[in-house]
Order: sequence, then C-alpha cells, then structure tokens
Amino acid sequence: MAAEGFQTARGTRDVLWPESWQMEAMRDLALSWAARFGYTLIETPIVEKSGVFLRLGETTDIVQHERYRFVDAGGEDLTLRPEGTAAVARAFIQHGFAEAPQPVRLCYFGPMFRRERPEAGRYRQHTQFGAELYGSDSPLADAEVILLALGLVDMAGLKQPEARINSIGCQVCRPAYRQALIEFFSQRQDQLCADCQVRLRQNPLRLLDCKVDVALREDAPDVQAFWCDDCRNHITAVIDLIREAGYRIERDRHLVRGLDYYTRTVFEVGHPTLGRQVALFGGGRYDGLTAGLNGPWVPAVGFGMGIERLLSALPAPLPMPVAARVYVAHLPHFEREGYRLARDLRAQGFAADSDLLDRSLKAQLKEAGRRATIAVIVGGREWADGLVTVRDLGRAEQETVERDQLANYLRQKIQEDQA
Repeated sequence: MAAEGFQTARGTRDVLWPESWQMEAMRDLALSWAARFGYTLIETPIVEKSGVFLRLGETTDIVQHERYRFVDAGGEDLTLRPEGTAAVARAFIQHGFAEAPQPVRLCYFGPMFRRERPEAGRYRQHTQFGAELYGSDSPLADAEVILLALGLVDMAGLKQPEARINSIGCQVCRPAYRQALIEFFSQRQDQLCADCQVRLRQNPLRLLDCKVDVALREDAPDVQAFWCDDCRNHITAVIDLIREAGYRIERDRHLVRGLDYYTRTVFEVGHPTLGRQVALFGGGRYDGLTAGLNGPWVPAVGFGMGIERLLSALPAPLPMPVAARVYVAHLPHFEREGYRLARDLRAQGFAADSDLLDRSLKAQLKEAGRRATIAVIVGGREWADGLVTVRDLGRAEQETVERDQLANYLRQKIQEDQA
C-alpha cells in the first residue's frame, strides 16, 4: 500500500507534545474549576443512537450535513457524538436524575465529531468541555453557567473575557417574533442566499445567524420588542449578575445560536483581542430538551467549549506541573545497578530515566542534558561504599551522596530549585 494510505483522515490529526500536555493541563484546570461550582464529571459514549441528535433540530447544520451517521452490523442506526448537550440529556433521563435533588450539575470533557470543512483551528474530531445545569429556571442558574465559563477563560490566561447575550424569547412571545421575521424577509426573499431561502421556510430565526446576508439583518425586527415580561425580567437579571461579578457583557440582538433547542438565554464568550466576529464558545438555556427525548420536562442551561480554539487563543501556554526529571547514568558493567536505581526512584515518586543502549558515560550525560535536570552517576568504588554522584545539570555542580539518603537529598534539592 502506498505510504499516503497511512496518513490521518482528512480533518483529523495526531496531537503531539507539547500540545498534548496542554490539552491535559486544560482538562485538569477545567474540571477542577467546575468542581468548585459543584459540578460532577460525566463521560457519555462517543457513539449514540441517531435519534438522540435528531432532537437538535432537523434544520441545524449538525443534523443536515455534519453528522457521522452509520448503520452497524446489527442494523442499529448510530451517530458519532457531534456535541455534548443532547448526549448528557439522554443520560440525565436514563439514570433518573430528574428524581435526584435539584439542581443537577454535570460537566464533560471529551472528543466530538463533525464532518465540517477542515480549516485552521477546526477539525472533524475536536475536544469540548461543557457544563450543564438541570432543574432551575432561575436567572441565577444562567449567571452561574456563564460565570463558570468566563472564569475558566480568565484562569487559563485570556484575561477580561466578555460575553454577548440575547433572549430569543419563549413559547409565549417567540411565535409573534417568528412571524415578524417571516414577513420582513419574505419581502426581501430575492436578496437572500440559497441557505436562507430554506431557513425562511423552516427556521426563520437562523436568518439572523447568516454570515452572507449580514446587511439585510440590520433592519430586521428586534426580538426585544416582542419579549413577554418574564423574558424581559430574566435577561435583565442575568446581565446584572454578570456585571456585578466584574465581567463585561452586552446584548447582541442578532445572536440566536445554531441549535434549535435553545429558549430564552443564548450567549457567546469572546475576547477583545480576537475581534467581535470570533466567538470562543457559546451556550444557552434549553428548557424541555429532556421532554423531546421522551423524558420529563426539566429546565436546563449550559455551554460547550472547543478546547483547541481556546488553547490557540491563549497568549501563553498553560503551566504544566512536571516533576524534575532524574537521569541515572552508569559506569561500564553497572547498567543493571543503574536500571534498578531508576526503578526504585520512580517508586518513590520521581520521574527517572536510565540508559537502555549501553552507551558510554559521556554519551549518557549528553543524553541526560537533553532529558533531565539532575544526573545520578552509578558505579565504581563509590557504589561499593554505598555512594552515588549527583550532578546538577543546570549549574554544572555535583556532590557525593549516600545511597540510602538519595531520595531525601533529591527532594530537598528539587524544593530549593523550585523556591
């Protein structure tokens, strides 16, 4: 087979060091931050029954174009998970969380699959962190989720993030707004792009989300004029709570998000350095999504965050706590002693390498300079006397240390270097 047959599939990639460690650092940061809010980790399968994602809305790009859908050997219609919210909603129903004390707070971190057109920072397999809060229709719940998201971006190093927010109304007030959009855009139908011709019939709110017909939407009706009192009071309270916490948030009347399950609150988080048109991620309220999956009607709010995009936007890499690495070098005929010492150091909590290629001491120390901060030299008369030589590779200093005190010596030295 030709060599190109063994390349990664289009739109996918291998994640290599140091980005692989950055992903793990972000996972640790995200999950520990979510835990402060009381969120517990859930891991759903990467493959679900296709019906789960049909509840995203028949007119969404995910359902129409982007799903990896297949029928397995047993005839079951399955889809690779394109987003986390619907999968978590299915799990919420299946495991009886509606009967648990409310609210229920769940978070996830894992791969998603969408057959999008590949471009810089966008992959067909990508990683998302998400948080979902079930059981509260209070604006306090919306604010909590948005503050969790803003706080994580801030802690990751992208200081002073900002949110754009809108309310797309509820079952009481949205029908009148929907009709107003239909009437407005029907009078301008010949100016609409091909996608918006379809949206006008199937999902007119998404006309405001079009990246082609931007000029047309400027004169479109504003949903604010159609809000019922409950929707108006809800979004006002959310905005006040976010500002009270010290973050920037503004209403964007064109913000609707791309998934059909949203109701009332929709939001996106960005940063001034990225420009207004670039959103890091978004979310919103999806009351009743569980009922669409044959479960009880439950209010809910959450977000999904693309980790690759966030990492690419950070001004500096995340700190990666890695223990100081020790390289055990050996004199001729002491390779087994060096191997055993490295094994013992690992058991005592150190990151330790040893030579596996029977190289000269000079070659080993050269390798140690590339891979470690401390070298321990094993062999000769010193070994017979219960001693080893410890060399600080950064300072070019070395000391003779008793073997039974080596672990304590290394810990003290590492603490001094980190102080």
